[in-house]
Amino acid sequence: MTRTVRNARLVVAYDGSTFHGFALNRDVPTVAGVLTEALEKITQSQVRLVPAGRTDTGVHARGQVVSVELPSRTKIESLAKKLNALCGPQIAVREAAWVPESFHARFSAIWRHYRYTVLNSASPDPFLASTAWHVHAPIDVRPMQLASDAIMGERDFSAFCRKPDADDERAEGATPASMKRYVMQASWKRDGDLVTFEVRANAFCHQMVRSLV
Repeated sequence: MTRTVRNARLVVAYDGSTFHGFALNRDVPTVAGVLTEALEKITQSQVRLVPAGRTDTGVHARGQVVSVELPSRTKIESLAKKLNALCGPQIAVREAAWVPESFHARFSAIWRHYRYTVLNSASPDPFLASTAWHVHAPIDVRPMQLASDAIMGERDFSAFCRKPDADDERAEGATPASMKRYVMQASWKRDGDLVTFEVRANAFCHQMVRSLV
């Protein structure tokens, strides 16, 4: 029997400045809300997006991976172009492709990567207002790096996370009861007035990265 739907993977970039996070919320503008509306307009069918991770209000993304079941008649080769025409300029679909039925953006992900940018200067920069946190007090990255070295490997991050409910999907890629995560990278770097913190792990629990920073 021929399936009427196929599993697709989208790679999405977005400026989160005007969105109330990624997750679908009918009361406020969200990334998932805009994408869902555009996909349903193109495919003329209901869709449900599954992201690799749910970003919060104001958070941007360069490579958010989303899985979604679409009608098998969908012309996947032109889907990204059509979505960008409807969602732009704050949302850009960089890739769209058919993937195996077993692919799941959340559970198939082997790591997630976040970057925090801090503008460490006496005065703010209006052009970085939406992408960098302004801190005027001098920052020494050396002790911060020493502290970050201590979180490498597998650790229980209960102290840094909001404990999820049993059905809370924000427990990205892990059993909700477990707060253990495996951190592969946690590095601070300075380049002039810009200080960046990059962290990569198999998964993150809700508010974990923000608490670490």
